[in-house]
Amino acid sequence: MENPPHTRRNLVVLVFSNLLAGVGVASGAAVGALLAESLGGTSMAGLAQAVGVLAAAVASVPLATLAQLRGRRWALSLGYALSTVGALLVVTAAVLGQLVVLLVGLMLYGVANATNLQSRYAAADNVGSGTRARTMSVVLWSTTVGSVVGPNLAAPGAVVGGGLGVPDLGGPYLFSVVAYLLAGLLLVSLYRDPAGGVAGRVVPAGAVGQGHGDRRAEPRRTGAFAALRWAWGHPRARFAVVTTAVAHGVMIMVMVMTPVHMQHGGMSLQLVGIVISLHVLGMFAFSPVFGWLADRFGALRVAVGGMALQGAAMALGFLAASLASAPDGGHGAGHGAAGPALDAEVLTAVALVLLGLGWSACLIASSAVLASVAEPQVKLPLQGATDALMNYFGAASAALAGPLLAWGGFEAVNTAGAVLLAPAVVALVLAVRAARPGSGHGHGNGPVSDVQVTRGT
Repeated sequence: MENPPHTRRNLVVLVFSNLLAGVGVASGAAVGALLAESLGGTSMAGLAQAVGVLAAAVASVPLATLAQLRGRRWALSLGYALSTVGALLVVTAAVLGQLVVLLVGLMLYGVANATNLQSRYAAADNVGSGTRARTMSVVLWSTTVGSVVGPNLAAPGAVVGGGLGVPDLGGPYLFSVVAYLLAGLLLVSLYRDPAGGVAGRVVPAGAVGQGHGDRRAEPRRTGAFAALRWAWGHPRARFAVVTTAVAHGVMIMVMVMTPVHMQHGGMSLQLVGIVISLHVLGMFAFSPVFGWLADRFGALRVAVGGMALQGAAMALGFLAASLASAPDGGHGAGHGAAGPALDAEVLTAVALVLLGLGWSACLIASSAVLASVAEPQVKLPLQGATDALMNYFGAASAALAGPLLAWGGFEAVNTAGAVLLAPAVVALVLAVRAARPGSGHGHGNGPVSDVQVTRGT
């Protein structure tokens, strides 16, 4: 399939806008909890992250709806515009010492996460099915740079903020303002929606000469719940929705409790930082590899590998926790006591890397399936609904992780993560059975299209 005009430029714009947005997200994420704690006490520290995650979930569906009506260009640009306003409000809250203003700012700031995620589908709009997963993965990979650079801007941000009369913890958000603003300007000025690339906006190829001419079709709107009902009736689409939500929930549950577990085990803050950095690299750095594998061998196979990686991560995490809770906590005299502690540190790091790799494989593979949905009236609403469900599931998993850690330690957290994988496994089995010849659903890696869509919400 020949790529639409502007493809190369569009993909370059998406990569650089995602890179900038990654810097914006990570710059503030490094100090957001500390700023909330300074204004509202320790109980507010966790709320800062929760507000951002929930905002990303809430924003996913409206952004997808706007993309369906007006195109990706305006949807992504608006997302970064709202995030810019949010970062400005956070800076204002830091100056004024206002917690309520901070929480409102963090809500708008969190829209950048939803926008970042939807940019992968914008990339898929620009290419054919043979390179769809690979292209999405490259755009997702660009977030790696921002994720690595962003946290290191905390100290320079404090210096810049100090010169402008902004408190140290508000300074890094100045970089977020600039990054989001540049990302939005890039998109609105240079990105052009490909003809037929945005669901519901253009008459499909083949309709020309059948009484439609070249007129743009009026979009037929499908609500988020209707889109999810459609997916429930299609095994491959259902698998993609379930796997996206489950893989994200599992990753969040284990990841957010890892620093707490490591601190409880006497591991240094420096080691905690290294482990989390390795985890983030696992999430994004190898995305192009999984994209290539999905295009070459099929999305379902890559998703299976992703679930296996996450399962292995939780098994190693459980083992690491068991070693860390060995007699004397691994801190007694002699090599025999030091050995378990060292083994626990290494296993924890390996587990977090595998957890990130599994998340990446599942997200890329599931996104490739969702991007192949053929029905124009359901494609974008389903993508938005899936991203919303993904973030809601992540927020719920994060809320559940704390009580689990308090009740049964890191072993309980990893056990719960393994249990959470069960729905994705069931959805996989049903998708594989439906793909067999004679099942009536066998589409291989082609477009997902065999169920009627019910319009509504």
